[in-house]
Amino acid sequence: MASYKQNLPLSALLRKQVSAANKKSKAEVQRDRQLEEDRKAGTAPALVDVQTGRDINPHIPMFISQNPWYVPSKGPTLEHQRPHEKRQKNMTQIHDWHQKGTTRKAATKFRKGACENCGAMSHKKRDCFGRPRKANAKETNTNIAEDEYVQPKLTLGFDAKRDRWDGYDPATHKQVIEDYELLVRARKVFKEHEMKKGKAEHVLAEDGAPKDEDMYAEDADMAGVSVDMDSRTRITVRNLRIREDPAKYLLNLAENSPYYDPKSRSMREDPFAGVAGKELEAARFSGDNFVRYSGEVTAANEAQVFAWQATRGGVYAHSIGEPTKLEALKKEYEKGKSTLKNETQKELLDKYGGVEHVERPADELLLAQTES
Repeated sequence: MASYKQNLPLSALLRKQVSAANKKSKAEVQRDRQLEEDRKAGTAPALVDVQTGRDINPHIPMFISQNPWYVPSKGPTLEHQRPHEKRQKNMTQIHDWHQKGTTRKAATKFRKGACENCGAMSHKKRDCFGRPRKANAKETNTNIAEDEYVQPKLTLGFDAKRDRWDGYDPATHKQVIEDYELLVRARKVFKEHEMKKGKAEHVLAEDGAPKDEDMYAEDADMAGVSVDMDSRTRITVRNLRIREDPAKYLLNLAENSPYYDPKSRSMREDPFAGVAGKELEAARFSGDNFVRYSGEVTAANEAQVFAWQATRGGVYAHSIGEPTKLEALKKEYEKGKSTLKNETQKELLDKYGGVEHVERPADELLLAQTES
């Protein structure tokens, strides 16, 4: 046992000494526990950080707020949770980036340690991208190339290494703007030439740009725009709402008028129902429910009801998850239903008679009279 104690590592001995020095009695432990509960309840003041002078949140767990044994402190503090400046790695800032190209400064004579081919100091002969000269710069001591920027050693973080725009110079966007302005000017000149050639009576603004009626003619492929390409003068027509058409919530201003949903801009009920003298307006708009129950909406609703009835009867069918299966079941059901109806009708006619009253006469005999 004595040999085991003698072979303890230094960290274990230090931890043992710290625990022995901070050993508390039972009464002190109970007092500290009650004080901690009072701090959490707000009846006792919170601990104050000895380093920053700020209050420590009493709801922080003890394994976070209590400093470890290998980080000594004079009192309660959270400095061990904050990053230490001495331990931080200084990363490259956004303005500390490498410059590209040359310095646009060339020496007048060959320098020691420069590239023997072109004479630049930024690289060696084996790394030179210039054309191999028959008489290099070292021999002729003339035509020295410009020095390139020496790339610094950058310390990049996780985000900087994966940045899509690293090394991008915003000043290069100026060339894009200049190209666009040149294209606009060329387009104006071409348009003026076409107008003079076709003798079109276009009205231009003071700066030479077309006015509003021809302003969006180039964007004819966008939604809501149609262009008359047959006539000489291209006219842009935008599919806007007619200003004479009132909004739906203005059709009926009564207190018990139908509900208008401003988010979907829909009024489902008929706003002119039961209003005398509004027959013409009701013919134009009779509520959005009319659209909801037209077209294939009725067939979709019938398929949904059939799916519910089939599931209730023991055959699982889903109108959205299994539309093909539902359609096949519905066709089979309709076929069986029509067959059963015909068989029942035939049995009744065979038993009681009256076939002559069931058969429909010819169309020409319904509304017309003949000699026969």
